[in-house]
Amino acid sequence: MRVLRLFHSGVMTAWRARERELRRLGHDVRLLSARRWDEGGAVVTLRPDPGEKDGDVVPVATVGHHPALFAYDPRPIWRALGERWDVLDLHEEPFAVSTFMSLGMRTIRRNRAPYALYSAQNIDKRYPVPFRWWERWTLRHARALIVCNNEAGEICRRKGFPGVPDVIPLGVDVERFSPADRRPPVADAPVQVGYVGRLAPHKGVDVLLDAVAAHPELELTVVGAGPQEEELRQRPDEPGLSERVRFAGAATQEELPGLLQGMDVLAVPSLTTPGWVEQFGRVVVEAMAAGVPVVASDSGALPDVVGEAGLLVPEGDPAALGEALLRVGREPGLWERLHQAGLERAQECSWERVAQRYDEVYRRMTHSTRSEVADTTDPEAVVVAYGSPELLRSALEPVRELTVTVVDNSSLPEIRDLCAELGVRYLDPGWNGGFAAGVNHALAHRQTPGSDVLLLNPDAIVDVDGVRQLHRALRADPDLASVAPAQVDADGRPARVAWPFPTPVRSWIEAKGLGRLNDRHEDYVIGSVLLLRAEALEQVGGFDDDFFLYAEETDWAKRASLMGWHHRLVPEVTAVHFGAATSTDPQRREVHFHAGQERYFRKHFGGAGWQSARSAQVMGAALRSALLPGGRAEHARMRATLLCRGPKRIEREQFGRPAREGCTHDSMA
Repeated sequence: MRVLRLFHSGVMTAWRARERELRRLGHDVRLLSARRWDEGGAVVTLRPDPGEKDGDVVPVATVGHHPALFAYDPRPIWRALGERWDVLDLHEEPFAVSTFMSLGMRTIRRNRAPYALYSAQNIDKRYPVPFRWWERWTLRHARALIVCNNEAGEICRRKGFPGVPDVIPLGVDVERFSPADRRPPVADAPVQVGYVGRLAPHKGVDVLLDAVAAHPELELTVVGAGPQEEELRQRPDEPGLSERVRFAGAATQEELPGLLQGMDVLAVPSLTTPGWVEQFGRVVVEAMAAGVPVVASDSGALPDVVGEAGLLVPEGDPAALGEALLRVGREPGLWERLHQAGLERAQECSWERVAQRYDEVYRRMTHSTRSEVADTTDPEAVVVAYGSPELLRSALEPVRELTVTVVDNSSLPEIRDLCAELGVRYLDPGWNGGFAAGVNHALAHRQTPGSDVLLLNPDAIVDVDGVRQLHRALRADPDLASVAPAQVDADGRPARVAWPFPTPVRSWIEAKGLGRLNDRHEDYVIGSVLLLRAEALEQVGGFDDDFFLYAEETDWAKRASLMGWHHRLVPEVTAVHFGAATSTDPQRREVHFHAGQERYFRKHFGGAGWQSARSAQVMGAALRSALLPGGRAEHARMRATLLCRGPKRIEREQFGRPAREGCTHDSMA
């Protein structure tokens, strides 16, 4: 696979190990990186490694120093984008100037290679225009998002990324940091505490000095430089610290493994500020690789990085920090346990493992992975039920030889008994969270992980042969995310299944009575029977359970489409749908339908997009109320009133539906 990567910090030779490992996996990787960059207070010049061939690494001049505001010299990027690539990997923040600049040239060059983005930003910031516009656009059209902490992924999803972020740690050279014959601290010797990092207030070094001052058994070596250095160097003159604190200055990557070998425990006392929070903490995994136990504050991503391989203390608490450092050095067996756990954790962050994770991301981006389970087994059927056990029986009996899960949003004993009688699994989520939440509940408790998933309405009927025919059609095209059969009602009248994605423009076309123009487009399929591809579920995630009823499958299909997937009707298979047979309240259905539409428009087109679409729908309803006779005119007036007041608002007022915002489409495939 040909991969073009942009990564300004690739100026560091050690941090290009990811690319070297990817080449060992068979990928043709070209890295465009800054020619010179300030890393940790020192300006570094890119120097190719002896193992890197000519053209593997291209130094690019830059203008500016801020990681989000600098710009690359466009000429090397322009030339590179003129070639054919399978994947573009932009290791820059979604809101960065360099990201938008690179994607702009990609558009002009008409380079269709899918792109991946990177983010470490775990503070939810609202950037000024135009940065937030760039950020939303780049996130919405990205085929993958790689983050180094969970919170960064959640923030990017809320801002528009349509799929499931891949959380991949920063890498470490486990061989270079490999521990010598490390021994636990000697009981009657001082515990050697180390700090490695920038000397700045948010790094909490003053808190660490307070902790060491309170415990005469601790000695501290401070490795690093920064704006607070002069102030901190005066602290050892205080009583109790003069003989126990040493400042070693800044260290090179080559010097760091040796310095770590002299430490019994590493302290990472970072402090959260309004504009900064720990995003990963590379030195944590470097220390673990060196066999050095870690004591860290609970700032930002540190709890996820440290896990069970270290001790966590409240940030800004010198007493707790000092006690934890002393525990590591004195508590029997603790140093040995953390030492071993750290070595195991470091292996998860090895460059070899990081490259394997990137390889998996690239294969998902290009739809070149296949689920062996999905290829060789029948789909797992999921039915979200609400009452009507006899109708549910009609849906279940024709497919009972499949693996079937019923999620009962009504928590009825009759439905539990029916499932037991038919031999299908019954799940009671304990509340009625709507169709999307019910589907996600089933996906989170899969019986056959890795299989395709058949969503079957309780008021629909399709037989096993039809399901298998759908399955063959789905597996035959690696770019299909979903397929649906033709659909008829109880009287045999056909119903439309393939539709264009809703947009504000199409709402106006419909309002003007030109809906036939929209009929030319068949972007996705809906219906009472929908078969979802396992690989698409893994990449896109489950349904967004902010949707209660209606439009949730439209939203999922739209997100899948943004990530390069397609959807298709399989006319050779026909399902029967009895149509809202599980609901007896048409007014409530109407409210939920339009509330679902409002959620969809707000999510994909913003508030302005929803207001435009709503205006079009109100106008269309007003025209119908004036032109249509009797009950149809009254229905149009009710719809116009509903739209004017706001469907989500009415849903919340009448039915208690919480107006939650944001995406909750975790991967549960």
